[in-house]
Amino acid sequence: MSNTFNSGVYPEEWMTKLQERLDAPTNWKEVCEVIYSNTKIFNLPYMSTEPVIQTGTRGTAYGFSDFALTNDTIDISTYKPVPVFIDRADLAQCSLVNQMELAERQGAIIDEWIETAILANHANWTNFTNASIGGAAGNITVSATNIDDIIRGIKREIGEANGQDLADRKGVFIVWRYADLEILEQFAQANGFNLADKALKNGIKTGYHFMGVDHYVSNNHTSGHLFAGVKGIQQIGILKETYGQIVITQDPNLQSGIGVISRVDYGLNVRAAHSGLVFDVTVA
Repeated sequence: MSNTFNSGVYPEEWMTKLQERLDAPTNWKEVCEVIYSNTKIFNLPYMSTEPVIQTGTRGTAYGFSDFALTNDTIDISTYKPVPVFIDRADLAQCSLVNQMELAERQGAIIDEWIETAILANHANWTNFTNASIGGAAGNITVSATNIDDIIRGIKREIGEANGQDLADRKGVFIVWRYADLEILEQFAQANGFNLADKALKNGIKTGYHFMGVDHYVSNNHTSGHLFAGVKGIQQIGILKETYGQIVITQDPNLQSGIGVISRVDYGLNVRAAHSGLVFDVTVA
């Protein structure tokens, strides 16, 4: 095993910083409930059967309602390492090879992986198809004529699932593709909406607040699936002890050099009682 250094990276008089990296946008900390814990199984009990109102008659006894508690769990067991080996001579001779720079890059790779894993969890969300906006069955072809229908449809389904109170407190979001976000911008500008000012006012990262919804963007979608709904319903548990940490090992596997190792341990869960408030928006 060896790393490849093209001619010219052993600097004579070069800039001492690598070129700016091209990082994919990540929004999972904005739209998910993130639980940092050193526990493997994180328990999230909820009331699955609630008390009901009784019919009372004056002067007669009333009956009691039963309720049930059900346990929901996050199993923090998926392990993803990002190990990098640097030969000791390269470490000494190449000022561009920096442990902290590598650690920073590893952190970005881990965050992008988590985003991909969350967006791949669409089987646990509620289907939102072309029929959900009044069209024929099948996937939605996002366009300037129906993008507002998608936004309104998601808000309607949240309300019909009795999720308006949670939506008011936590917020509603859609994670689009870049092509979709361009269409949203086209629609908004055609209707006299100043996206730049609104985005600055609301502080939305890589997106806009429009029609009562926070609109984000990602390059990490599973093909044909967008993510939308009430914030904090999709949960991710992250092992606190390992996330954001690096370990430097000397001469790993009897190779002369150092290993720079980052890792993430995580688990995913959709709140069982609220799974009807997050949507798998199937798109063409």
